[in-house]
Amino acid sequence: MPKEYPASPKAQQLQESKKQRLTYILVVSALCIAFYVLGAWQNTTLPKPVGNSADITRVGCDPTAAQSSGSGSVPSFGPGSGEALDFDAHHRLTINDTDAGAGLQQFPACPLNFSEYTPCEDRTRGRRFDRAMLVYRERHCPGKDEQIRCLIPAPPGYMTPFKWPKSRDYAYFNNIPHKELSIEKAVQNWIQVEGDKFRFPGGGTMFPRGADAYIDDINKLISLSDGTIRTAVDTGCGVASWGAYLLKRNIIAMSFAPRDTHEAQVQFALERGVPAIIGVMGKHRLPYPSRAFDMAHCSRCLIPWYEHDGLYLAEVDRILRPGGYWILSGPPINWKTYYKGWERTKDDLKQEQDKIEDVARSLCWKKVVEKRDLAIWQKPKNHLECANIKKTYKTPHICKSDNPDAAWYRQMEACVTPLPEVSNQGEVAGGAVEKWPDRAFKVPPRIRRGMIPGLDAKKFDEDNKLWEKRVAYYKRIIPIAENRYRNVMDMNANMGGFAASLVKYPVWVMNVVPVNSDRDTLGAIYERGFIGTYQDWCEAFSTYPRTYDLLHADNLFSIYQDRCDITDILLEMDRILRPEGTAIIRDTVDVLTKVQAITKRMRWESRILDHEDGPFNPEKVLMAVKTYWTAKAPEEQN
Repeated sequence: MPKEYPASPKAQQLQESKKQRLTYILVVSALCIAFYVLGAWQNTTLPKPVGNSADITRVGCDPTAAQSSGSGSVPSFGPGSGEALDFDAHHRLTINDTDAGAGLQQFPACPLNFSEYTPCEDRTRGRRFDRAMLVYRERHCPGKDEQIRCLIPAPPGYMTPFKWPKSRDYAYFNNIPHKELSIEKAVQNWIQVEGDKFRFPGGGTMFPRGADAYIDDINKLISLSDGTIRTAVDTGCGVASWGAYLLKRNIIAMSFAPRDTHEAQVQFALERGVPAIIGVMGKHRLPYPSRAFDMAHCSRCLIPWYEHDGLYLAEVDRILRPGGYWILSGPPINWKTYYKGWERTKDDLKQEQDKIEDVARSLCWKKVVEKRDLAIWQKPKNHLECANIKKTYKTPHICKSDNPDAAWYRQMEACVTPLPEVSNQGEVAGGAVEKWPDRAFKVPPRIRRGMIPGLDAKKFDEDNKLWEKRVAYYKRIIPIAENRYRNVMDMNANMGGFAASLVKYPVWVMNVVPVNSDRDTLGAIYERGFIGTYQDWCEAFSTYPRTYDLLHADNLFSIYQDRCDITDILLEMDRILRPEGTAIIRDTVDVLTKVQAITKRMRWESRILDHEDGPFNPEKVLMAVKTYWTAKAPEEQN
């Protein structure tokens, strides 16, 4: 072939072609960078409200702010200067529904008698079931023909609850208009009515000097202040004063009580900003994993601990951590002092205590102390010596179940839940946990030991960093750090990273692990020192209406969109969210578009925002606020 010289036409043509390609690449790159910068800049400002913002007007709580800000304007909590959702609490808003959600059929308001509706603990439905072992007070959810599709109304005059810590001691009467407990438990100082408010003196059936002094008595017997005890469960909690006063000692209690004749006791607890859930020890396991709690408590909870072959104490044994404590006060403890007041004979009470002592020994527990009104037992750290004890006590036997964490609609068993194997007497079965607060960020034993498929120490650390980043993004939009929220629920908690990122704020988090999840992480969440429960979100949650300030749902609807109608899940979120409460929903754009369309029918104001990493991430974040409205007063309905 002939040699090509630089000056030849063919060589010049090749050089021009290379220059054109290079210019094309540079232009395309520059355009890509420009559009990325433009998109990122737009993402720093929240979108302006859509529709007629004048549909919401303020009444009575902050007239000065309303006048100064102009008709229909709302303060911005998002980054930048653009208008944003109003996440603040104003107690009273009047909704003009004339133009709201044009073209969409709004969900109607339920009648006022549904104001405290608890779908799965409905007392009318419960009467159909057996009263033996309190089955009628367990969960019995409505069938398709019984489900309602209306918005649960707040009672007339509803007010935003007091902020923590004042809420521990006070609540508005109009929010829970029930005087029954203030009369029935007047002598025991559970609750008092003072004008338009309730006051909670901190009393209880077995702590007339108050919960604080009662807890001090416990602290003299076992240490509650060195960080070893972090998670507790209170069986039959009343208005949860025990749990309320443990919080200042950095101990968080899961308090539960049934919906029974003690009207609204769990509702009072949550109104105070104290963790609680509707529950009862009946035939089914409590909805918690094995080895979850450092301490269990019963103060005259009226649970027949020795009956049914020790079934209920065996269930406490299942959910107690190795080395955990069980505290009992009330009948039959200190029966020599109280037998007359309890209107029972000495022999009857002595026999009851003997039976309880016998069941505790059969579970391999050791009695630590009995002093005045308190008796405390301790579960062993492992079961190395339990085999010898079981030679004497044939019942309850060692459980044969292959999954002690299975607790959703699983019947209790009168058997000893086996602990993981150990190599020596001093080793804690399943692994020891750090003291609080280090415990919150250390790798949980279940993850460290590879007991949860797909999770390891590296993924745990990455998850912690991820949620620190996400909560920092949330803080730019909603007032997390301003004591606006108290009761928080993570509806799909995974490893508990969201809760861990909130430990510096005055909130507590109910970590929910859906039973439909790919992996069960609730045990690891408890090992971190947090609390939570199992739940199937195709059913209602075991709580009263208006009990949570902030709901967080991370890819929850992707899990459930093919399992049940997401409209029902959103209506349940509306039921348990307080007026002017906030919902954060993370999911794909397609899912969030469906979700937002439904929330517009629920009197929610919402915006879909970009992912914290920018506009090119397919996952988005929906921020929503439940607007304030109440049922009409009875005289207004006539």
